[in-house]
Amino acid sequence: MNRFGIQRPLSKNKCFLILSLLPVYFIVAGLFMQPIDGIFHGIVEIIREPDFLITDYFVIGGVGAAFINAGVLTLICIGIMYALDMNFDGHTITSTCLMFGFSLFGKNLLNIWMILLGVFLYAKYHKTTVKRYLYVGFYGTSLSPIVSQVMHIVNLPLPLRLLLCAATGIIIGFVLPPLSTHVHYSHKGYSLYNVGFAGGIIATVIVSILKSFGVTIESRLIWFTGQNQTFILLLSILFGTMIAYGILTDPMALEDYRSILRSYGLGGTDYYKSEGGAAVMINMGVNGLAAMLFVVMVGGDLNGPTIGGIFTVVGFSATGKHLRNILPVMAGVLIASEAKSWSITDPSAILALLLSTTLAPIAGEFGIIAGVIAGFLHSSVALNVGIVYGGMNLYNNGFAGGLVAMFLVPVIQSIRDRRARARGGLSL
Repeated sequence: MNRFGIQRPLSKNKCFLILSLLPVYFIVAGLFMQPIDGIFHGIVEIIREPDFLITDYFVIGGVGAAFINAGVLTLICIGIMYALDMNFDGHTITSTCLMFGFSLFGKNLLNIWMILLGVFLYAKYHKTTVKRYLYVGFYGTSLSPIVSQVMHIVNLPLPLRLLLCAATGIIIGFVLPPLSTHVHYSHKGYSLYNVGFAGGIIATVIVSILKSFGVTIESRLIWFTGQNQTFILLLSILFGTMIAYGILTDPMALEDYRSILRSYGLGGTDYYKSEGGAAVMINMGVNGLAAMLFVVMVGGDLNGPTIGGIFTVVGFSATGKHLRNILPVMAGVLIASEAKSWSITDPSAILALLLSTTLAPIAGEFGIIAGVIAGFLHSSVALNVGIVYGGMNLYNNGFAGGLVAMFLVPVIQSIRDRRARARGGLSL
């Protein structure tokens, strides 16, 4: 049922307009949360600072500057999709939400463009339209901290650093599409953050090269605290409005939402196409509220990174996530925090709690226990795997999720399907 409204589907223009309200909402909020001169100075600081994990733009530039950086960058990306006459679908929503969320702690108005240029050049090289790879390019800007980091190689002259920045970004963008296609076959869609998995491989290679030339990459933790009530109000209004809009604009939206809850959510799912925009709005609002409340109830902080994580859940609510398949995975991370040597409120752990939902398809297809196990394993992998690329891949949990899916899914399938033994189908 491909509809968005009571009488007929909304036009593509109106769909893009509604989507644009998300960044506009936070731009307006940002203008009220910081003086104008402070916002300008804050955006400059956001652009100047290194961006590798974990760098909270709420601290670097201020809450208002962070919201405006994210909002303006997201509006530009929506404008690019509209100008290219992209079809409006679930991935339009997902890529928009991810661009907004990660622009609160890693992507800025300067560091994403060379990667997108690389994707454009890849499309031109293969004599195809850039529309085919644009979403991969948007997701691939998870590697933008590498571009920023090259600018901070202080022992090189500025012109050479600028040249290296451009070359690094273009190379990343150029190799990203084929690698993303290839790695998808390794986890078969059971990890939703496919480009994050590819990005982890690229980041590992590039950071290894940088280290071999003596470039040091030190870990950092810049983490905003102390304003949960403000963000609870801001997010609750947004997510509540999404739910109300979905219910009020389509009398069948709740039935379509129930269809979403019955799905596995494998990579490649598009709820906008299959169930319609109203049901997707409900799913986004419900998942956003659930993710926010989960963070608050375990005692976590709402800030740039965690709001970014929440919007990752919200974005993928159009392409695979729903309450039935995310809660078991999150429960697995929570259980792990009780058994292991870290607290669920630690910055990396609270991000793993939110972003572990990349493994939602495992819970969707194989059930609650499998989802809990996936979350339990993911927490350990996500908190340790980032050391190989020094926090340079913003989708660290995508890389970790891909590894967990590659490890866990064949085991689950072999246990579930005993006929594999009879056929001699087990591999060494």
